[in-house]
Amino acid sequence: MKKLKFSAACLILSGSIICSSCIGSFGLWSSLKDWNNNIGNKFVNEIVFLAFHIVPVYEVAYLADVIVLNSIEFWSGSNPLADVGSVKTVKGESGEYLVQTNEDGYTITKKGEEDKPLTLIYDKEKNTWNASAEGQTFELITMNEDGTITFKQQDGTPVTVSPDLQGMISARQANSQSMFASR
Repeated sequence: MKKLKFSAACLILSGSIICSSCIGSFGLWSSLKDWNNNIGNKFVNEIVFLAFHIVPVYEVAYLADVIVLNSIEFWSGSNPLADVGSVKTVKGESGEYLVQTNEDGYTITKKGEEDKPLTLIYDKEKNTWNASAEGQTFELITMNEDGTITFKQQDGTPVTVSPDLQGMISARQANSQSMFASR
């Protein structure tokens, strides 16, 4: 009886580690659903929806997300089916910007200035985010093993901060900028 209780406790603990509140983005299933929503009017969408349940397309996509893709996303931190190539419009204080998702980062272009893109690139080997604009590339931040972030001040001196509000305040203080300064 003791062995059975111990085994049950181990099974519950193992399950809690595996199911540690990461439900994932369900990229494959969501892409399939979004595709179906955009192929025609509501009658065509319903016919495709029913057909994809009779031939278990939705079920297979959901199962692939649950077992494989969401697990990869949990352990690696990125979804293998991310929206690479998608472009979103973002309104900023000084105009509208187009943000394109790339395999290794983003390309940001201001509307009207399409010949001057800014590319943000993630280097997996060095664990850094880099910026590239007008033929020049420079390192923005390094993500450290201990969860902190290191950036270089204008004079080249490295500063390490935590990725939270206190870290942002420390970074601004290191650059001698007030958090409440007017823009």
